[in-house]
Amino acid sequence: MHKTVVIDIVALSASVIGAHMPFLQKYIAENHLTTIEPLLPAVTTAVQSSYLTGKYPSENGIVGNGWYDHADAEIKFWKQSNKLVNAEKIWDQAKKEDPDFTCANMFWWYNMYSTADFSVTPRPNYLADGRKLPDCYSQPAELRDHLQAKLGQFPLFQFWGPGANIKSTKWIADASMETEKLHNPTLTLIYLPHLDYCLQKFGPELDKISTELKEIDQVVEELVRFYESRGARIILLSEYGIAPVNKPIHLNRLFRENGLIQIREERGLELLDPGASKAFVVADHQVAHVYINDKSVTEQVKALLKSVPDIELVLDKAEQGKHHINHERSGDLVLTAKENSWFTYYFWLDDAKAPDYARVVDIHKKPGYDPVEMFMTSKLRAGYKLLRKKAGFRYVMDVIPLDATLVKGSHGSINVADQFKPVLVTSKAIDKTLQAPDVYQVIWDSLTV
Repeated sequence: MHKTVVIDIVALSASVIGAHMPFLQKYIAENHLTTIEPLLPAVTTAVQSSYLTGKYPSENGIVGNGWYDHADAEIKFWKQSNKLVNAEKIWDQAKKEDPDFTCANMFWWYNMYSTADFSVTPRPNYLADGRKLPDCYSQPAELRDHLQAKLGQFPLFQFWGPGANIKSTKWIADASMETEKLHNPTLTLIYLPHLDYCLQKFGPELDKISTELKEIDQVVEELVRFYESRGARIILLSEYGIAPVNKPIHLNRLFRENGLIQIREERGLELLDPGASKAFVVADHQVAHVYINDKSVTEQVKALLKSVPDIELVLDKAEQGKHHINHERSGDLVLTAKENSWFTYYFWLDDAKAPDYARVVDIHKKPGYDPVEMFMTSKLRAGYKLLRKKAGFRYVMDVIPLDATLVKGSHGSINVADQFKPVLVTSKAIDKTLQAPDVYQVIWDSLTV
């Protein structure tokens, strides 16, 4: 099989390719750029799973970055086991064709306990006293030790949160090149998240993100030149583009005001109790899943949703089938937001009663995706918290604001302008617009043709 590297440049779209990305602009001009139609939902885990299985969410089961687990009666986001993806992956098929084939998965999602030969993924070290330390997980386990000894500790706090910057993306790139030198895999999958941060914070305002565009351009150039020297075929792609938004939609608050949400109060703070709620919303960027535990309120829920002007689509199970998202994990209703809008997970009506996790970076406890985690209430407060840490005192980094209007970019919807659609760049021309599952075949052809 032909050596191939697939570089996922998160949020790359025509809207950001320009003068601030001189290498990419030149590279694209010398190769071929193809548009990918946005998947429903156009979010990280669903799109990556579609690319790697050639299947839609209705078949592979990845209906979003998170969903409601009916058995546990819990909303679970950003789980990591590859066993959640209910379809064969491209590396499994390749191994059937060629026993010498190997695959390195460098930070694409659902990267734990997979059948890929080499994998590295974020995995904090949770200590008994409540602290969370930066770390990563690898297969084989000694790969993690080697990479962190050579490159330093994986910069988890620069991978997500208010401190997110180019350091995490550069570490992933360096780790990918080091893994290449060590193991020479046939297929390498590389995830570069850098543009996700600035575009969700500022939207596609190129003058505000020019530094970030130049930074990712330099990392991509280094990777491309390195893998070219190794004789690899190169595919550049993205999962989605990020469009401007300015209207957060608080559906759980609406449901609460209409008696559908069950709230528990602990230590004066409120928690959403999904298992006891008649109906609730799991928000995921511009897509939301509505789960209805009490079917007698279904028509009430639909009527409420019709009253929200910024909702574009309301899909029941039958309509979900037409969009390839109908699955036991998907909501009774799946929603998409209109242009300029996105869904929050917020369910409290008084900020003083917001749960303690609302003001911290906690992607697992929050019952929905929270892009406000990229913002900080004040650097002074954060500095004080860090001083407490250094002094050995217990501390909570409760520095995340509760103002959803801060977010200026989002993704997930399917009806977006062409300039915000994901793209794929290859040396060979593709004579059609791609659907997400078609990317599997593009990668397969690079390996085999």
